[in-house]
Amino acid sequence: MRIRLGLSILVLGLAVTVVGCGTPPTADIDAAKAAITAAGTAGAGEYAAASLKAAEDAQAALDAELKAQDGKMFKSFDKAKDLALAAKAAGEKAAADAAAGKEKAKADATQAIADAKAALTEAQGLLDKAPKGKGSAADIAAMKTDLTNAATTITEAEAAMGTAKFLEVKAKAESAKNAATTVKTSVEAAMAVKKK
Repeated sequence: MRIRLGLSILVLGLAVTVVGCGTPPTADIDAAKAAITAAGTAGAGEYAAASLKAAEDAQAALDAELKAQDGKMFKSFDKAKDLALAAKAAGEKAAADAAAGKEKAKADATQAIADAKAALTEAQGLLDKAPKGKGSAADIAAMKTDLTNAATTITEAEAAMGTAKFLEVKAKAESAKNAATTVKTSVEAAMAVKKK
């Protein structure tokens, strides 16, 4: 009976030792961190912010679970392993979403430049036909300056395409288009008044 009791205690002690010495899933944790870092490098912060946030939240849940296990005498890392796998998947999704978002932003920027050039050409053509008369010289000169500035902004946007900052490129192109459209609208209004 004493031998049986001693063996039981020994087995229980070994079980406790095995459970108490559970090790964190280091490879899975490292893979999750690498996936999230890769997503950031791929531009997820700019082109897939929601996906990156989800990945960062998954990483935070993993970190919280690891911290919770640190404070326990009997550690179990089953949940941490699941969370690490989820964080890794979220990081990979964020990287894929960033790549897709970047391609869409590039296409949008290219279209915005084309639209700005068309608006500039149209505004320049109309400005050449603007009614000239008493007091209009200053207005025409100001509009020419606006169009020159719009042309410069378009050139800057085209040059920035090489930097892959497509959201900035699009914003510049849209700014140039708006300036050209404003000139066009002003000239059309002056032409309408002249016809009356």
